[in-house]
Amino acid sequence: MGSTLQSTDAKNKLEDLSGIVIKPGENPYDALIRACNGDPAEIQVLYSVHRVRRNEQQKEKFLAEDFKELIVDPFLLRIERPEIEPGFKDWRNCLVLWARPPDHIIKLCVHLQVLLKKAAPHLWLMPPQRMHMTTLEITHSQTPETIYHIVTGPLRPVTPILTNYTYKHRSRLVKPQLSYDLSAIAISFLPAAGEAVISPAPVAPHPEDIPHPGLSADTDAYSYHHLRRDTFDYARCAGLEIESRYVTPSAHVTLGRFLGQEDHLTPEARRKWVETIDGINRWLASEVWDKHDAQFIGEWIVGQERGLEVRSGPLWYGGGKTVMAGEGF
Repeated sequence: MGSTLQSTDAKNKLEDLSGIVIKPGENPYDALIRACNGDPAEIQVLYSVHRVRRNEQQKEKFLAEDFKELIVDPFLLRIERPEIEPGFKDWRNCLVLWARPPDHIIKLCVHLQVLLKKAAPHLWLMPPQRMHMTTLEITHSQTPETIYHIVTGPLRPVTPILTNYTYKHRSRLVKPQLSYDLSAIAISFLPAAGEAVISPAPVAPHPEDIPHPGLSADTDAYSYHHLRRDTFDYARCAGLEIESRYVTPSAHVTLGRFLGQEDHLTPEARRKWVETIDGINRWLASEVWDKHDAQFIGEWIVGQERGLEVRSGPLWYGGGKTVMAGEGF
């Protein structure tokens, strides 16, 4: 029965709303970088355009007079409520490259989860130890045997390169904001573009190991989107066919998913949900963004504390196993 279930992707199209057009066969991350001439400020703008447009699009859906229902994930529902289908197992095996948030970002995420849970008591929350950001999805919805042959075959020679890539190629993410749709809610970030560095200082690499001296606002020319482009290239050059479900200018960590309609049955409840998100986003912009002395730090240097992580298995909700984790700084 489980194999006939339909993923939320089928009902919840994730499209690039930045306006960038990707040519068939090209590295999809090159298109945005090329359109921006590699300018970090322009890259940040397109990431912002995407998430603003998507939030506006989803707000309209929540507040629409003909609203029908939330998109409940049938796989997660059966995992969390095994009485629905005893013995159910998620058969969708995936292979990904994850970035794990540092402790100060996890602290912020947990605080946001508490606020969201007050507004939607039945919201499923991503456990803190499972929080992640997908830098590259290599393949998904495969059998364990298929994943095993990829991991032990073409991926093996480049696994150490991919997982340790952030040690010498450091990119920053800033300006966190809640992004949401009819199935889930996440915290999203923008690639940095000259903002002051406010996160805890990492251990600097040896000067000869990195193409720029230390870490500062001047180093944002290498953005998170460049990191995604480079990992895509390394994986493809190893002979891997990259089969990502979607490619969007988004850097996000899922915070929660909907398992039922209980919290959003009336127009008033849905409006309260939208207003809660808008209020939290105003708080983030005024009290967290670019703040040195704030209770929460909203900047993330990708690879800090933990390198990238090649992960395989049924990992849609933070599960699976680690093939290799890279060196943090």
